[in-house]
Amino acid sequence: MTKIAKLFTLIFCLNITTIKVTAQDTPIYDYQAIFHPVIGKNGMVASQEDLATQAGLQVLKEGGNAIDAAVTIGFALAVTLPRAGNLGGGGFMLIHLADQQKTVALDYREKAPLAANYDMFLDENGQVDQQKIKFSYQAVGVPGTVAGLAMALEKYGTISLKRALQPAVELAENGIIVDEDLYNSLVFAKKSLQKSPASLAIFYKADGSPYQIGEIIKQPDLANSLKLIAAQGIKAFYQGEIASKIVNEMEANNGLITKEDLAKYKPIIREPIQGNYRGYKVYSMPPPSSGGVHLVQMLNILEKFPIQSLGHNTSSTLHLMVEAMKFAYADRFKFMGDTDFVQVPITRLISKNYANKIAQKINLKKVIPSKNILPQPVFQSNESTETTHYSIMDQYGNAVANTYTLNFSYGTGLTVPGTGILLNNQMDDFTAKPGVPNAYQLIGGENNSIAPEKRMLSSMTPTIVMKEGKPWLVTGSPGGSRIITTTLQIIMNVIDHQMNIAEATNATRIHHQWFPDKIRLERGLNGDTIELLEDKGHKLESSFAMGSTQSIMYKKGQFYGASDPRKPGALTLGY
Repeated sequence: MTKIAKLFTLIFCLNITTIKVTAQDTPIYDYQAIFHPVIGKNGMVASQEDLATQAGLQVLKEGGNAIDAAVTIGFALAVTLPRAGNLGGGGFMLIHLADQQKTVALDYREKAPLAANYDMFLDENGQVDQQKIKFSYQAVGVPGTVAGLAMALEKYGTISLKRALQPAVELAENGIIVDEDLYNSLVFAKKSLQKSPASLAIFYKADGSPYQIGEIIKQPDLANSLKLIAAQGIKAFYQGEIASKIVNEMEANNGLITKEDLAKYKPIIREPIQGNYRGYKVYSMPPPSSGGVHLVQMLNILEKFPIQSLGHNTSSTLHLMVEAMKFAYADRFKFMGDTDFVQVPITRLISKNYANKIAQKINLKKVIPSKNILPQPVFQSNESTETTHYSIMDQYGNAVANTYTLNFSYGTGLTVPGTGILLNNQMDDFTAKPGVPNAYQLIGGENNSIAPEKRMLSSMTPTIVMKEGKPWLVTGSPGGSRIITTTLQIIMNVIDHQMNIAEATNATRIHHQWFPDKIRLERGLNGDTIELLEDKGHKLESSFAMGSTQSIMYKKGQFYGASDPRKPGALTLGY
């Protein structure tokens, strides 16, 4: 943390280039005087919804491991956080197994149905049909959540699937009390939810009004689906009664998912992306998530600069971060996609040598225009901010970082009748057509085009940072295109700026994604710093709050956790 009106001059060597930096900034907050983390001795859970956190912590208290708790939370959130928690979506789980000294990446991302094709969302004029790609039955990718959670439990857990599902069943049967967050989401999402009679019947009263704060929503159909999964395993969802209801609904509404699509779906265990930042080992998700590659890429670039000396959220530090972000997101457009279908030069993208070449291009006194990194492309893809992340560390040394989603808030808004299961709209995460901007302005390339059984690109970035061979930080966030940069800033805050996890969570965030060529920033950055950034040539735009990180650190025999205050209802608990 720099002192007020501190003038600093730094001379450092970046391989061949010597750079002299002079800057002046004034900080706004003394984070260490304000924010304190939750502390625990035996284990900790951090999620975006308090009932799910309590369910996961209870599993740890009973002697279960982090994977047991993660699966329990995943199913519980399908009931208590319906806009993002899900059975009808998909995601990514990063797992550190202490007894094996191994970290694995579980990919349960949705897949395009077998009947999907390259230009399936173009109308007769060759334009993207926005309604079709976002809110129709053809927008639904083959769900992966149930298979993914079940695989995690079977391979790495210690409790039964029935036990993991128990809290979700009870919450669906007995009902959940509507809080302000749930009420506001129902008001916001009514336009999409009201297209589905089954969705209306769950979340709204007979007169069409949403349930009010303090009232109870019961979900008996979802409870029955959860019971079927508990009794029959994933066959209930992918081959049995639930599968039949999904397929019947697809056939009745020109959807693409068939019995074959569901029966063929399989999660994949992948090798995580690995990096090293200032002596800490970083594990994150590989493609079809772009998160891990570009997180490590940005860290590699920033490692070339004395970030700690430059100070937290000073103009010099933010300038370097933004320039690194621009190069990473340009590479995201150019290279990223499902590696089962396309070649992605992962080794080069996460190499120190490649980062060094980029770092040498960065001018500390002025911006590199995004168009000079790569010409502005014409391929665009869409990724919603409505995702959810949770983190867990247990008494045995295991750790889980899990991020999953329906894509938009409540996905398509469509519920399969008789199941209580909301359907995703993840097909919208593919590149649909050249030249079409999207609501979030995230740019994707040809490698992310639609193909049968292909997994759509994602920014989800569940991450585990290791110190001396043991999990030290577990983190991740929702936020669409902002997920990667949000996770980056948590890591930099705790390593470079030596913040505790609560300080790191509460600190003001910024974001740049190459195009549009502007910095998005939360309120809280001081005016002097903004002026200094503008002097360097940056364009800045005020943004709504970014992300909802759920993070845990382990230091000196204790767990320290923090839930992000940017979204209400989140809770971190330790014991």
